[in-house]
Amino acid sequence: MSRFKRSRSGSKNTLLFILLLILAGVCGTAFFLFFEGEVPQIAIDEPLDYLGQDAIISVSAADAKSGLRQLSLRITQGDLVKELFTEQFARNGLTGAVGLAEKQIKTTFQPKQAGFKDGPAQIVLEARDHSFRGLLKGNRSVLAKEVIIDTTPPKLSILHSERYINPGGSGIVIYRSVDPGIQSGVQIDDKFHPGFKVGDGRDDTYISYFALPYSAPGLDKSFVVARDMAGNETTLPFSVIFKNKQFRQDKIDVGDGFLEKKIPEFMQYYPEMQGEMVDKYLFTNNEVRQLNNSKISELCNSPHPQRLWEGRFQRMAGSTRAGFADHRTYYYHTKPIDKQVHLGIDIASTRQADVKAAEKGIVIYADYLGIYGNMVMLDHGQGVFSLYSHMSQINVSVGDTVEQDVVIGSTGTTGMAGGDHLHFSMLINGVFVTPKEWWDQHWIDVTIEEPLTESRFQ
Repeated sequence: MSRFKRSRSGSKNTLLFILLLILAGVCGTAFFLFFEGEVPQIAIDEPLDYLGQDAIISVSAADAKSGLRQLSLRITQGDLVKELFTEQFARNGLTGAVGLAEKQIKTTFQPKQAGFKDGPAQIVLEARDHSFRGLLKGNRSVLAKEVIIDTTPPKLSILHSERYINPGGSGIVIYRSVDPGIQSGVQIDDKFHPGFKVGDGRDDTYISYFALPYSAPGLDKSFVVARDMAGNETTLPFSVIFKNKQFRQDKIDVGDGFLEKKIPEFMQYYPEMQGEMVDKYLFTNNEVRQLNNSKISELCNSPHPQRLWEGRFQRMAGSTRAGFADHRTYYYHTKPIDKQVHLGIDIASTRQADVKAAEKGIVIYADYLGIYGNMVMLDHGQGVFSLYSHMSQINVSVGDTVEQDVVIGSTGTTGMAGGDHLHFSMLINGVFVTPKEWWDQHWIDVTIEEPLTESRFQ
């Protein structure tokens, strides 16, 4: 009898133990499903230290466990609180990520209209998830970011602006701003030309070199623009008198001998060319030309911030064989097949003559480039560049700093060259301009040096 009682008692204990295990499993599963402890991930998507007149604030939140329940964004300054965004997200299930998995917000904030003053403030981003933790309120994340409200646009004054310009010409604007950390420059129609501090200890004085493309029919927009770290912007227009210019019309005969010599060279670099010799020539003269000029423009996107050159740019000795912006019509077997514009000056001397740096600069390109053949580009600082092409030999490497008159290579016939010569170009922020201005010391003095000197006393 005692054995039977002990057996029944043991069975009850075992059953109770199993029930406790099941209950513990159920509770553990429920805790895992409904009481997860991972907080939502929140972030201010872009570095944000200043808020301007029309600030844009971009934030994001995510919760891969129970999902987002609530997201709010507010700005505080002392006792003043402005709610920019608040939203609740409903449950969409019983288990897993039952709330919204992620959310991005981009909102605008106008401090003055909201009653805020210039000075310190705080952005507060808060998120909760659908966990039952925190007395069923969910896991909570808070991100507070200290910012400066600045609604005052930069102060600008123009000290000098170019009076006249013609297609393919260069000019400068000198201006002053006492606001630190501004991004500024000159807008000429659709092209922005960055401004740089002139140096000489004048941290509030800037210069911007600008250019007008050879194809410009006129000049519609010309103004200085400055933007501070808060995004506030100031623009000041200036007037430039546009002087039209006619460019030379030229005729180029493309012979079979030239094609037989040149097409194999281009095929090495552009094997996608197809068709007859003349078809491959047209591909080179058009598509490859566009690719090459895009690359050259790209090379000009990050100019050295300091001026490296001093006087006029040196011209290579020799005879001029083609001028800047010559409008060329190409003929094959007496029939016109193409039209292009020559964006430099061709200078012919002796075969494989020394090519010297026109002024001090940093080598930013030294390699083969399609129609330009073996080419070197120099960055002379503050948006001024020079280009040397068709060379038979290159003596410098990218990153070298070369002084004026240092030999950087030899003339040749690489690229779209029919005979040994140097193709020389000048560029302002990627815009091809006539080298003749930069070869002329009088033009340098009147256009750049004298205005810079006068600006010191303003």
